[in-house]
Amino acid sequence: MTDISQIQEEKSGRYNPHAIEEQWQARWTTDGLYTFHDDPSKPAHYALTMFPYPSGNLHMGHWYAYVAPDARARWMRMNGHNVLFPMGFDAFGLPAENAAIKRNLDPRKWTYQNIADMTVQFKRMGTMIDWSRQFNTCDPEYYRWNQWFFIEMFRRGIAYKKGGLVNWCPKDQTVLANEQVVDGRCERCGSVVERRELNQWYLKITDYADELLDFGDADMPERVRLMQQNWIGKSVGAEVDFPTPAGVETVFTTRPDTIMGATFLVLAPEHKKVAELTTPEQQAEVQRYIEAAGQKTDVDRQSATEKTGVFTGSYATHPVSGHQLPIWIADYVLVTYGTGSIMAVPAHDSRDFEFARTYGLEIREVIRPDGAEPMDVDAAVEAYSGEGQLVNSGEFDGLPGGKASIGAVIERLGALGVARAKTTYRLRDWLVSRQRYWGTPIPIVYCPEHGAQPVPDDQLPVRLPDDVAFTPTGQSPLKLDPTFRHTTCPVCGGPAERDTDTMDTFVDSSWYMYRFLNPHLETAPVDAEATRRYMPIDLYTGGIEHAILHLLYSRFWTRVMRDLGLTEHSEPFKVVRNQGIILGPDQEKMSKSRGNVIDPDDLVREYGADTVRAYLMFIAPWEVGGPWDPSGINGPAKWLGRVYALYSDEVSVGPKESTSEADLRYAVHSTLSRVSADFGRLSFNTIISSLMELTNTLVKAKRSPLYGGPVWAEALSIFVRMLAPVVPHLAEELWQQQGEQSSVHLAAWPQVDQQAATRDTVTIGVQVSGKVRGQVQISRTATQAEAMAAARAEESVARFLEGKDTIKEIYVPGKIINIVVSK
Repeated sequence: MTDISQIQEEKSGRYNPHAIEEQWQARWTTDGLYTFHDDPSKPAHYALTMFPYPSGNLHMGHWYAYVAPDARARWMRMNGHNVLFPMGFDAFGLPAENAAIKRNLDPRKWTYQNIADMTVQFKRMGTMIDWSRQFNTCDPEYYRWNQWFFIEMFRRGIAYKKGGLVNWCPKDQTVLANEQVVDGRCERCGSVVERRELNQWYLKITDYADELLDFGDADMPERVRLMQQNWIGKSVGAEVDFPTPAGVETVFTTRPDTIMGATFLVLAPEHKKVAELTTPEQQAEVQRYIEAAGQKTDVDRQSATEKTGVFTGSYATHPVSGHQLPIWIADYVLVTYGTGSIMAVPAHDSRDFEFARTYGLEIREVIRPDGAEPMDVDAAVEAYSGEGQLVNSGEFDGLPGGKASIGAVIERLGALGVARAKTTYRLRDWLVSRQRYWGTPIPIVYCPEHGAQPVPDDQLPVRLPDDVAFTPTGQSPLKLDPTFRHTTCPVCGGPAERDTDTMDTFVDSSWYMYRFLNPHLETAPVDAEATRRYMPIDLYTGGIEHAILHLLYSRFWTRVMRDLGLTEHSEPFKVVRNQGIILGPDQEKMSKSRGNVIDPDDLVREYGADTVRAYLMFIAPWEVGGPWDPSGINGPAKWLGRVYALYSDEVSVGPKESTSEADLRYAVHSTLSRVSADFGRLSFNTIISSLMELTNTLVKAKRSPLYGGPVWAEALSIFVRMLAPVVPHLAEELWQQQGEQSSVHLAAWPQVDQQAATRDTVTIGVQVSGKVRGQVQISRTATQAEAMAAARAEESVARFLEGKDTIKEIYVPGKIINIVVSK
């Protein structure tokens, strides 16, 4: 460790961040201050913030996401924990490939240059990141293990290939997982998503649907839990069989109790039985409708206010009553949900009601509110979906409608052999094929004799070739590279072809947190001993926008790793917290297109990194965020100047302040108590507020007789350690100025003196006839007589009592004294 006393700064009393920040950053690197070493004697703590995409520069959103968790990690280290706080780059993906197409660049060079530039910017923040553990997901040493995982899943049937309708982005020329479609558009480029029939690779995330609904001990924001629960979309109900001319059609319903109100069936336009059910006279109209529905996204179909459809010409038989029910197709029914068909109960389902009204179909009441008159189906303007009793339902009449009768109805239908209990999910298997170049190659080869075969482990990684042709035609550019495409079968050695798709980049980020534990391990994807000690992550932070994609996929991946024997736990995170968003000065989300982006590098050049750090923690509650105020940063800048002057300037000549030792120690230790609690709950803006308030107290105390004494020295020592997680460069400089030899970031967090932090006296306002006239300091246990005596002795109060008769004396201990007098 370098002797910090060697670092000498000109003590001019004026805070100059540029004279100290780069110098301390260099010294920390030289000394390896933040290089992580496991110390079994200390409690382990793993803090991680979601790693960024190497877009070329860090923006203010990156700073907001990273500096507060960095302060928290520093605080945990000062509290005696062995803290791992790493960083890397989520480096595969479409932006690099699109940049290559647009600028005629090599995506590999473009990506690695951006990583180099952003790493420099990260270091400028003054974080405690251990850069010796950095890796990038586009490193072959990393994506080799993506391929290893894929092969293990393939061998266990978790990874499989099938044909079907997929989401297609016409701009990015690739398929998208359902989770990557937002309001019918590509979540990355905003293009309207199309539906195409393609043969693709999937991962069986649905096998873990019930497990993913159990969050166990994972402490996540309720909003994240609800988003994941809604996305998984577990529905409990029944499958019911309806005989049709094309064989039995099984529908799924969450309300089997309303089966006697079913008056027609509706199939998704893509349903495989539509062609067989369509009569010749209806064929042209049905075909036109199918083609039109194919141009709409699932979101468009679900959100359309006007329900449309076409009659197939065929009828189904009601399995209980024997009635003939017309079979329609309509695009509000999705082939991907349930069985792709529904029994329509228009009296008690709003979508079915609208459809029946539009096409003049029968509406039959089967649930009636208690005490209500029968539904006038001709005059009704909406469906009734509330509670009541079953009516017009044969043997089910009189049963309560809803959950209370569902079990009994399913049991009876089961006895008839026409239904059975069933649970379905909105969640679909994770589509991981991408028809692009810049991603992990799928490690499968196809042999004419032996079919799909995994690449042998000793041939991993299957590396991306250089100099591919970027012609986005809907096929992977790897298809145009004969050297990559043609290979040999690992079974027979005969000619074979590689799979030319690459993996969804969310594969890369689903398990990266494990790799940081030992990023250079060559024999396995994860270090078993380090995983036992440091996983799950103690605190994982990032944006709420990753609630469904990244966080859900990571939870799935950890369960697969558990089943592969790589970890003993099921959740990757103990605690997840989301930061808010920093808006531009115009109250809009920062973006280059809006021209409202604030460049953190410009602010560092003007104010220094510590000032930017302090302002970002002070600007708003961290989990909420708020607008950037261009003038707001001046406050933290002036504050840090005052802090520096506390330690550097001599006491100015002037009147002395009357500050007691007890008052100063109370201010310091009560602040320490609040700041410690606020670090624990990630309340960073209140930490800065408390430190600013204490600065004011210390400025006054410096002008008191306490200056230079032991209580003053204690105050400065505790204060600079409280500053260390927040403004690490300035704290290091002030620590050195106090004559300390080691880094402040190796110092222990100060301990609260509870006696000093609790005052025996309290300051109370004194009112005379309801108007505040002064204040007194009295014992917390003072009696009313003692409180009144102190109030009357206070000069500012006594003059308002002179010559007046006392009507009433009111004393609320610790709150207020009120002396009501005559006029």
